[in-house]
Amino acid sequence: CKEAGCALIGGETAEMPDMYAEKHYDLAGFSVGIVEREQVLPKMDAMQEGDQLIMLPSNGIHSNGFSLVRRIIKRENANLAGPTPYESQAKNLADSLLMGTRIYVRSMLPLAKKGLLLGAAHITGGGLTENIPRVLPSGLGAKIDLAQWETPPVFKWLQSAGNVKSGEMLRTFNCGVGMVLVVSQANVQEVLQTVRETEPGAAIIGSLFARKESCEQVVFANVDEILS
Repeated sequence: CKEAGCALIGGETAEMPDMYAEKHYDLAGFSVGIVEREQVLPKMDAMQEGDQLIMLPSNGIHSNGFSLVRRIIKRENANLAGPTPYESQAKNLADSLLMGTRIYVRSMLPLAKKGLLLGAAHITGGGLTENIPRVLPSGLGAKIDLAQWETPPVFKWLQSAGNVKSGEMLRTFNCGVGMVLVVSQANVQEVLQTVRETEPGAAIIGSLFARKESCEQVVFANVDEILS
């Protein structure tokens, strides 16, 4: 709550012995926000070919794709309490895989309040492939260049250890991208200057293009060079 600048205003505890075994519990939550109607995102009617895509980096898996992660751990007989089989600051593999999802509120609010954003896609389950189209009109597509950011080692290990195809990686994991911002060309430099105060790794990773109905809405460049 402190990181996001929000208030925890209530909660309850329910005992359901027929549902949960001893020492097991389920924790769930949701958030509610308020926005002026003219500031609601995405602004699809204002988007056009040439608008830029800016990414905010993730710090790991971000709680998505764990069905596949568990299969890879089992297949590799990986020691969760042991060191990571890739470069990481985490003390062991479990801590690396379970690193808490980054919260982008403090980075996003200044941009939203200034009206600098046309759209924002949170890269959760479905990866880049399925989340970016949710903020785009049908007549526009996104071209993403994977060479514009450094894919974290954890994703390269998961792909190699699990023999996961590149397309499945991009459809399952964030691959190092936690948020994608849609920004007009006129606002790119102001957005980068503002967001890099909290997100120094923010970078332009692609742009929008006029899309025919037969074309995929997200296309990728340098896939074989980065995810192979």
